[in-house]
This record gives sequence, C-alpha cells and structure tokens, in this order.
Amino acid sequence: MKSKGFILALVAIAGIVVLGAMYMSFQKNNRVQAETAKLPPIGEKEIDSSVWGKHYPRTYDSFLKGKETGVRTKYGGSDKYSKAEQQPEMKTLFAGYGFSEEYNEERSHFYALEDNSKITPARRKAGAVCLYCKSPAIPGLLEKYGDDFGKFTYEEMYKQVKFAIGCSDCHDPKDMSLRITRPALVEALQRIDKDWKLASRQEMRSLVCAQCHVEYYFNKEKKVTFPWDKGWTADQMEEYYGNYQNSIHVDWTQPQSGTNLLKAQHPDYEFSQGGVHAAAGVACADCHMPYERIGNVKVTSHWWVSPTRTINKSCTQCHREGEEWLLNRIHYYQDRNFEALRRAGTLNVEAINEIEKSSKTAGVNPKILEEARALHRSSQWRWDYMSAENSMGFHNTQEGMKNLSKSIDLAHQAIAAARRARGAE
Repeated sequence: MKSKGFILALVAIAGIVVLGAMYMSFQKNNRVQAETAKLPPIGEKEIDSSVWGKHYPRTYDSFLKGKETGVRTKYGGSDKYSKAEQQPEMKTLFAGYGFSEEYNEERSHFYALEDNSKITPARRKAGAVCLYCKSPAIPGLLEKYGDDFGKFTYEEMYKQVKFAIGCSDCHDPKDMSLRITRPALVEALQRIDKDWKLASRQEMRSLVCAQCHVEYYFNKEKKVTFPWDKGWTADQMEEYYGNYQNSIHVDWTQPQSGTNLLKAQHPDYEFSQGGVHAAAGVACADCHMPYERIGNVKVTSHWWVSPTRTINKSCTQCHREGEEWLLNRIHYYQDRNFEALRRAGTLNVEAINEIEKSSKTAGVNPKILEEARALHRSSQWRWDYMSAENSMGFHNTQEGMKNLSKSIDLAHQAIAAARRARGAE
C-alpha cells in the first residue's frame, strides 16, 4: 500500500509540475501579446526587421538563428567555402568570367548583403542590379529610380542600401499577408498570363521565394528578367534564349573554346515545380520554414535552412519513416545527382580542350567548329542549370537526371564535332 501511495504522490507532483509549466507558458504568451498590443503599427515603408521583431518576437527569434555560420551539410550549409573545392572543373568551365575567380557557397539570408559587398570586382561589373535580391531597401529604390535603377554602378547603389533580406521583402505590414515586392516576378508571371494577386495562400508560400530563387538575366536595358516565356525547364529556357547563332543574350565568351555561353543563376523555383513534392501541393515553406510550437503558440520558422537540419519538423509530418532513414534517402538521390554532375562537368572541360585544339589547327573547318561550340553551349547550360540549383537534384530527381544525361550526350557530340573539324575522327 505504501508503494501505491508513493506512486500516486509522484503522479500528483508530476501533474502539478506540468500544469504549472502550462500556466507559466500561458502567462508568458499573454504578457507578450499585451506588450506587442501597446506598440505603434509597423510603417508601410519599414524595412528594419528588428522593428517587425518587436511585434513578432518568436518569429524574429527564429529569424536570428540565421546568424549561424560555419555549418556544412553534405552539399551546402552556412559555411562560405569555394564551390570549386567539390567541383574543380568549374575553374575551366567559368574561365573568363567572375565565377572562375570566386564562387562561394552562400551563407544565410542574414548575410546576403554583407557577402554580396565582398564579391570580387569582376562580378560587380553588372552594376546595381547585383543588389536586386539582397536587401528590403531595393523595392523603394526601384520605385524611386524606375528604369534608371540598372544604370547605376554597384558602388553608387550600395551606398543607398541598408539591411539584408528581411520581413518586408515578403510581408505586408498591415496584416502580415504574403506579397510580391520584386517587379521582375510580377512581369514574368504577366507574360505567361498569371496574376500573383489571384494565387492561393499555399501558392504564395512558394511565390515569395520565386522573387529571387530563380534563373534570371540582365537584358540590354540592365533590367532583371526571368526567361519564363517558353516554360521553366532547362530545355524551354534555352529555347527562350534562342539558338547559338541568334541568341538574345550572351553572358560571356569562354576564352579557350571561344564559345558564347549562358550562366545559370539559381533556378530553384523552376526546377522544383515539376518535382514530386510540388505535384503533391507542397510549398517551399512547408519544408524550409516548418511550423514549430513555442509554448502554446504555433509559429512558422524563419530560420531558412536545409530541411536536412530540421527533418523532424520538415519531413516527418508526412513521412513516417525515421529521421535517419529519411536523411539517407535524401543523400541517396543527391549522391547520384552529384556523380552525374561531375561527369557532365569534366566532359565539358574535355569539349573546351578539343575545341581549343581545333581552333589552333591549320585548315580547320570553321562551320563544323561552330557546330562544336553550339553543342558545347547547350551541354554546359544544362550542367550549369543543375550545378546552380541548390538542392543537388533533390527537388526534381527525374528532371535532374534528364538534364545531366542530356548534358553528357551533348558534350560527347561537341567533342566529336571538334575532332571532326580538324580531321581527327
């Protein structure tokens, strides 16, 4: 009987502790709500996230976790290391372009403006447009300068910019609803007969990311443009840019091969759209900004990070397998994508070397040599599309393998054409 009484006493004490913790949490939440209710409303033009954070302290606390640096995932993370460490072929593939001098893994959004300010001068030549997605100050500056925004140098515009990516980039201060603040996305959607204002909330949880996590280029007026008119795949974007002889845009000319090339940016939104998660209605925020419970309040995490760091919150809400199994499965897809990516990259280096050799050979057939360059451009574009997207193929595994297998095939064709041009079949 004494034993039974002791157990009942322990249960009672445990119950009191739990109820006490719940009461304290409830009181804390009430206190936070009371304090925020006394604050003045957030201004329409407010771009300082710390001001927003006073109204939404729990969300802001998760945002501040983005200060973390030096942590690597298998294929990314918050450590600013050179991507050429994993893919040394990049030095040749991007020769003649700023990315051959510096191409680092990005840190978090928290450091977007700081890290952007430290890129090599070769990569700042494009001017003010390089800052387009780095600060919530940009929408106001676009409104102020209009089409003249792109005419400023990087240094001129940087002096007018404050704060890295923050709340006002995605939220309307009146009611916290999601909004689009970058006109390039609005214009791209209009060209394909879509209006973001008619999008569902779930669609908006991806579209706000599509303001920046996309392929883009600077047109002749130095205006940020998304090449979406033909579609979102690597094939469709290449069709948009046009064939080798009549391309509407060239990023640079690779000096060894003499090939006019396209540089992919980070087509994360476009690449993900054909994937299994997007097909199931999953938004970017579902995985990269999972819900978390703080006390008796559920908030959306604003610690923008790889879901491999938050598997329990990001993945197990739908997938019932254990965290270790899920992480291994993610790496299963990524490892195979990386192997194919390296193969495509090294074959493009071989194509560059063969084209260079042929261009220096007396009596080379110029028409066939141009065919080799066109094939090289198509191959490297698909390699770069896959190298630049940030999921290492996971967002759309089948499309990723299609892109890389096509890149490998086109690289073989470029090598063969280059040899044929100098009569070395």
